Amino acid sequence: MFPIFLCTLLYPCASELSRAVTSQVSSKTSPDSKCFIFFLLLLEDFFQMSQAFRDILIGSPFFFNFLQDLRKNFEEEPQGKEVALDQEVLLRCHPPEGVPQAEVEWQRNEDLIDPVSDTNYFISADHNLLIKKARLADTGNYTCVAKNIVARRKSNSATVLVYVDGGWSEWSKWSACGADCSMWRSRECTQPSPGTGGKDCQGLDLQSINCTSEQCPQTVNGAEDVALYVGMVAVALCLTLLLIVVILVYRRKKEGLDADVADSSILTTGFQPMGIKPSKPGVWAPRPRRPPHKNSHLLTIQPDLTTTTTSYQGTLRSRHDAAGKFSMTNGPLLDPLPNGSHTLHNGKLNSDPAEFVSRLSTQTYFKTLPRDVANTTYGTFNFLGGRLTIPNTGISLLIPPEAIPRGKIYEIYLTVQRREDLRLPLAGCQTLLSPIVSCGPPGVVLSRPVILSMDHCFDACLDNWAVRLKKQNYEGAWEDVLLMGEELVTEPYYCQLEAETCRLFSEQLGAFALVGESLHMGASKRLRLVLFSDAYCSTLEYNIRVYCMDDIQDVFKEVMQMEQQLGGRLIDEPHVLLFKDSYHNLRLSIHDMPQAHWRSKLLAGYQEIPFYHIWNGSQRYLHCTFTLERLSLSTCDLTCQLCVWQVEGEGQSFALNFNIAKDTRAVDSEFLLMDSNATALAGPSAFQIPYLIRQKICSSLDAPCPNGADWRMLAQRLKLERHMSFFASKVSPTSVILDLWETQHFHSGNINQLAAVMADIGKQEAMIFLVSDGDC
Repeated sequence: MFPIFLCTLLYPCASELSRAVTSQVSSKTSPDSKCFIFFLLLLEDFFQMSQAFRDILIGSPFFFNFLQDLRKNFEEEPQGKEVALDQEVLLRCHPPEGVPQAEVEWQRNEDLIDPVSDTNYFISADHNLLIKKARLADTGNYTCVAKNIVARRKSNSATVLVYVDGGWSEWSKWSACGADCSMWRSRECTQPSPGTGGKDCQGLDLQSINCTSEQCPQTVNGAEDVALYVGMVAVALCLTLLLIVVILVYRRKKEGLDADVADSSILTTGFQPMGIKPSKPGVWAPRPRRPPHKNSHLLTIQPDLTTTTTSYQGTLRSRHDAAGKFSMTNGPLLDPLPNGSHTLHNGKLNSDPAEFVSRLSTQTYFKTLPRDVANTTYGTFNFLGGRLTIPNTGISLLIPPEAIPRGKIYEIYLTVQRREDLRLPLAGCQTLLSPIVSCGPPGVVLSRPVILSMDHCFDACLDNWAVRLKKQNYEGAWEDVLLMGEELVTEPYYCQLEAETCRLFSEQLGAFALVGESLHMGASKRLRLVLFSDAYCSTLEYNIRVYCMDDIQDVFKEVMQMEQQLGGRLIDEPHVLLFKDSYHNLRLSIHDMPQAHWRSKLLAGYQEIPFYHIWNGSQRYLHCTFTLERLSLSTCDLTCQLCVWQVEGEGQSFALNFNIAKDTRAVDSEFLLMDSNATALAGPSAFQIPYLIRQKICSSLDAPCPNGADWRMLAQRLKLERHMSFFASKVSPTSVILDLWETQHFHSGNINQLAAVMADIGKQEAMIFLVSDGDC
């Protein structure tokens, strides 16, 4: 190293020379190099060195090699993108610092890009690559290359995917008017056809309209018309007689039944909270009884059925009904009522159940759904509400009582959309934080909001994130409908954010997703690491597959099902780690194997997953494989350490200790059976709180109380005081609080604990009658 202290001593004496040094070197030249040049100029001034000799000295290899340099790390690397056809694409590149300054060129799939021969490419003065109009041929991996005479550096490859959305052709001409007095026209999704993962055409491919009476073909006239009308009258008379006979037979069978309810237990048993689980495929039974709660004495007040403001409409089963099981299907709610059942309406027994079914069926709107869609559940619901659940995904839809208007029956579905099937556009540094969930049919009329529950995978700190709720409109485009932390109670959407779950109150059905953008580098996503291997290994080689995915149950379920088909085995419990927005890649390595028995066949010391592939969230899961080799077939025990860390960040280490010959944890174990509840529950069985008791609680707590013993105290006791303004904006704040309680505690909630809260408030009289599961 050149003695800098000499320069420090001599600089004040030769300010003119210091200006000469500044003019001959760049701002990025190191202090040692500047000092060396200054010393040469000082020699020149002292010894009156000739200009020719100075040029020879500065141009010598020794002098030039002393100054040249090129750093390794790019200041900014290109990022992968997914763009539509003909869209402009900008890939940024800021090369590393170097002396002399590095030249920049671009490569696509390792081939040099020449903007002169292909004018669709343009390299700007600041080294960015501009693709003026994206073509299908532009799909590939783009690399920024920086070079000077010292070295040559390559950036990480950025994948550019050009997709084509489908477009409709022109409508065909209208067809001739058919025998049904209608004509049609069609169009095809061929201009262009969807490609490279692009969206299909939105809308109808076939239209039909009614023809005018003059265009309709005349099939009958004169005497033939008379014969047709006579036949129609004869058929109508036969149907009328058949209906009269059916009614007479039905009434004769009902004559032996007493229309009065003599046993009040019939009224109380129907209000029991019910959970069901499968006893065998296709058959569902009530969940096991629990012993009486210590606070059951608070819940023994007889119900008041005289008021007409409180109504229950449904099926009440006798306490002594011998049927221990009942079949649960996805069919209509109002099947023929079983023997021993009675229908209660406005506190009075209806003598003719068929009349009630007939009255509702005339005011019903049905939506037919496909039955073969994966990860989809559906059910038929009326004003009593219900619940839809997709097992092992953390996704559910609660339809509260009175959410569906009285007199309406809807068939509602709930499904998880695959990200590759439903393209969700992400801008800038946005990332997908939840599954894409769709519930419908869209456009149904709701009297109050339903609650959609789904997992998320971020740290739930809104100081680190700007999280938006996106909804797909009728045209298929995605719109921002809510910014978390800035909800307005007047809007049709409201979110309650928990540590791992989001509860969405929505007055409209549709497709929803959470999209986030980090506000600083402290933001982090939760990742789940899962390790698999082959269930049976008969060779010396042994593979360990490490999956890296968002910490969402839906993705975990998909990986488990895929490994089950591959015959894999789970070799360790899933691990959760935080992945920070630091632009650093994720590295994985295996260490501390017994060298006498095992060795790694991996050439590098670690495997690396690019930051953008994880943060973008466009791929549901990523994985890498570690190939190990045992030195003997008799070696079965494997102990090692799996290390996971971000570059220049903190990491985690997990100890692995297992026997490869013992299949102790099959993939189809309890992980695929975590949620065995019914996917569709309708009416009282979908709720912990019976309908009449719920009505009494609401009427008791909705009215403001001077001492605060109202819905506000209930929200505080249930730790929901953060949403006071939202509850206050509703007609019945108590009902919304109970809806949220039902959503949070359906599998683990104890109705007697809620009764204890009511007693603490001083409103135990609202719990008019309740029998614990052990008394049923």
